[in-house]
Amino acid sequence: MRAAFSDTLVALAKQDPNVVLLTGDHGYALFDAFRAACPDQYINAGIAEQNMVGMAAGLARAGYRPFVYGLAAFVPVRVVEQIKLDIAHDDLPVVLCGDGAGFVYSHLGTSHQSTEDIAVTRAIPGLTIYSPADRFELAACMTQAYEKKSAVYMRMGKADLGDVHHGALTANAELFQQIEEGDDPRIAFVATGSMAVTAGRIRAEYFPRASLFTVPSIKPLDHRKLEEIAGSVQAICVLEEHSVIGGLGSAIAEVVAENQTTRVLRIGVSDRFSHKCGTYRYLLEEHDLSFEAICAQVKKYVDDRE
Repeated sequence: MRAAFSDTLVALAKQDPNVVLLTGDHGYALFDAFRAACPDQYINAGIAEQNMVGMAAGLARAGYRPFVYGLAAFVPVRVVEQIKLDIAHDDLPVVLCGDGAGFVYSHLGTSHQSTEDIAVTRAIPGLTIYSPADRFELAACMTQAYEKKSAVYMRMGKADLGDVHHGALTANAELFQQIEEGDDPRIAFVATGSMAVTAGRIRAEYFPRASLFTVPSIKPLDHRKLEEIAGSVQAICVLEEHSVIGGLGSAIAEVVAENQTTRVLRIGVSDRFSHKCGTYRYLLEEHDLSFEAICAQVKKYVDDRE
């Protein structure tokens, strides 16, 4: 997925000399190709993320198309005030890219984990939020972010989990993407980012008749498709590597609660910090987001209602 990020960014920058990349001392190897192809469009703003976002706002006002790259714990969480007031308030065309969302940087402690970035950005008016699940969704989201010419936050989670699509997206990235069709009236699976692969495994092993959708766009959310899904099943199971408060599960529950009686099972990070460091796999297990732990939650949920 990181290669798709680099390739798409280089292509956009070659096509448009006003595209500039700003990074805060991150992603050196990731941007080797960009620096080689477009050296005059690269800015290392140093470890000063608030200033970097302010600089991006100024560049956007001057006609440039800034892409701001940082770890998701810092962009957007550390700079949420600058995103709100400097960029989103005036709907400036800045694309904010938060890499390592969720537990990707698990070994660096709670300061580098990002499980609240969707929640804090969802409340900012006019800010689009993308959360691609694989390289194909990432390329589509980046292209769409550039074409929107407005403020966008793109969340990037674990990069090496494999693809959920077989090729480039043919549908608008702001729509639900149907990965598997199904007719199981008990449950449908909806996942975003890194959890799409896990949702696919659970569906394949335990609920082969269930539908599976990925959600590359958290905001705007595809209300039409969501209400169609809610009208066809007893429960929607939402998987995300994010807090259960304020993330995709919350967004879906808000929509469904207004018009449907369908239940929404939110599977994500519970309302607590990580208190130990470890590998990515360890952190998933600690927060009950391993494949086995999620399977147990889903099966118990379905069994209790039969």
